[in-house]
Amino acid sequence: MPVALLSKSRFISGLQCPLRLWYQCYEPKLAAVISPGQQAIFDTGYEVGKLATKLLPKGILIEEDHMHHREAEITTAVLLKNKMVRALFEGAFTFDGIRIRADVLERVGGRGWNLIEVKSSTSVKEVYKPDVAIQYHVLNGAGIDVHRAGILHINNQYLFDGSKINLKGLFNFVDVTDEILELQDDIVRQADVLKKMLSQASAPIVSPSRHCFNPYKCEFWDHCTRNMPKFWIMNLSGISNGKFLQLSETGIEDIADIPDEFPLSAIQERIKDCVKNNSEYLSPALIGELQEVDYPIHFLDFETFGSAIPRYANTRPYQTIPFQWSDHKLSSSGDLSHSEYLCSEDKDPRIEFIETLLSALVSKGSIFIYTTYEKGVLEQMVEQFSQYKNRITEIINRFKDLHDIIRRNYYNPAFNGSFSLKSVLPALVPSMKYSNLAIQEGTIASVEYLRMIDTETPCIEKCRIQKNLLDYCGQDTLGMVKIRDELIKRAL
Repeated sequence: MPVALLSKSRFISGLQCPLRLWYQCYEPKLAAVISPGQQAIFDTGYEVGKLATKLLPKGILIEEDHMHHREAEITTAVLLKNKMVRALFEGAFTFDGIRIRADVLERVGGRGWNLIEVKSSTSVKEVYKPDVAIQYHVLNGAGIDVHRAGILHINNQYLFDGSKINLKGLFNFVDVTDEILELQDDIVRQADVLKKMLSQASAPIVSPSRHCFNPYKCEFWDHCTRNMPKFWIMNLSGISNGKFLQLSETGIEDIADIPDEFPLSAIQERIKDCVKNNSEYLSPALIGELQEVDYPIHFLDFETFGSAIPRYANTRPYQTIPFQWSDHKLSSSGDLSHSEYLCSEDKDPRIEFIETLLSALVSKGSIFIYTTYEKGVLEQMVEQFSQYKNRITEIINRFKDLHDIIRRNYYNPAFNGSFSLKSVLPALVPSMKYSNLAIQEGTIASVEYLRMIDTETPCIEKCRIQKNLLDYCGQDTLGMVKIRDELIKRAL
């Protein structure tokens, strides 16, 4: 088996976990299928990267893909010599057994270049620095005179005026030259360690832990954890990496096997006891918190999206834009009704969202939400639309967080350490499984919504997405009704 070459992405993977790098190079079929949510992240990165090239209109894209690296190198070498070319996008280079494609190389003077790494985030994260540093190492070794090296990222303070995106306002450049120069010795050492690992006959032995999510979730997580016990200690709510490693090093993998003397938080002790005894925990205070309400009771859920590139006037990058709500309303007589809103056009939905919501919630009744997400969305609306401040504040004051009530007063081993609605609802109401829905979580709802309002999406597909969105948001609010009913039954 030929030894795999490093690339900048493989290098970053290797820094996170050598086993991840090994699998990427030699066992890629073990990776999980890319989820729609993950694909949306990739698509955002591509969209931002493409837009960034417009800052340098005289630049040229190296069009050969990553499967034709040698051909891309030849094209790059030719264009580097052409002084009429002011910038290169996706320039290809190889040095020291490492291949890279540089996002942007901007010509400076006669022979020098600025290296620009484009990121769709709103800040410079630490993981970006070794990313730029490995590119500098290769470029320097390939004879490229790099004057400055930096990161071009999204400026989340940029306010879109609704006409044309101001690229200089949308992007922010941070020079990290000094920092990546200081990293060069470490980069060479780390690259040598990874290349040596890749030359071995077998994969390195690495146990799954928190590092599998830092800085990115590993695509081999499902494979590496396939033999873990059902009640794995990693799923113990709030467990720190230090305590996780402490238990793992003593051979403890199952929550039920955690020694009594091992220090845990109150909620972790509760979870351990429930798992160990295969029983539920039910606080005496639960029934009161669920029944101390004003009728009619509302059960409320929002769906939102946030685009890296602002879509509507007076919005910023990644600003939360609510486009859908669902409200199940329970009367004192037990009658249940449902109202909902979904913006079906490509327009700023915020005013319509607020006004339809205010109309549905009227001026009385407790409002159950699940986590404080809805509260945060409405607080943001107050900042943007002060004319609704009093009415929105009155709604927020009626909120009751069902997630917080459950977390403090109830636990069931079927939650498997999670208090999310996606875990709690199927555990308490088995007939309401999210696996039965076309849309199963909020990230996908955002992706599908943007597809629905896209002018290129066929009408029949728009209708299908609209139904799926209504089904998903409606399940969240009906699910809260059913959860409350079930918990009251268990508490009585």
